[in-house]
Amino acid sequence: MRVVIGIDPGLQNTGYGIVGQNGNRFHHIEHGTIITSSDQSVGDRLRKLFHEIKKLIKRHNAGEAGIEDIYFAKNAKSLIPVASAKGVLMLACAECGIPVTEYSPLVIKRAVTGNGRAEKQQIQEIVRLILGLSNVPSPDHAADALAVAICLLQQQDFEKLVEKSAEKKRRSAAERKPIV
Repeated sequence: MRVVIGIDPGLQNTGYGIVGQNGNRFHHIEHGTIITSSDQSVGDRLRKLFHEIKKLIKRHNAGEAGIEDIYFAKNAKSLIPVASAKGVLMLACAECGIPVTEYSPLVIKRAVTGNGRAEKQQIQEIVRLILGLSNVPSPDHAADALAVAICLLQQQDFEKLVEKSAEKKRRSAAERKPIV
């Protein structure tokens, strides 16, 4: 089974979602949030994120990671703490030797629901259905992280199909070339 981790970065709340894939089926493995306290120094909070994500990657033997790109149109003040958290989380993945792919919120929504402007409730319901969960995943950051993991798997499956199609066309074109 292929196992990936999706990450919704934040300094106070980082969501994570672990999803497995067997063939065309996705399987929920675990989701949750890593919470840090504002009473701690920024360095201690970042260290906690770093170590907790590494533990999750190792425990579930995740082979790849997807991380949500920073979106700050509504609150530019949160950009620096979120960017710091994202950098540390990406470093933790690199330390574990797994590749990380970044996805914008628009791409994640489109991959999961087919609509880049989907509302949060729609995304959560589709995630619930795709993973066969009895309830909508919560908290929000964890649900978002599961959506990132699903996006990673779907995007890579789509890229493989495109590559196969291109290869098939190349072979077909080579077979049709006249012999001179």
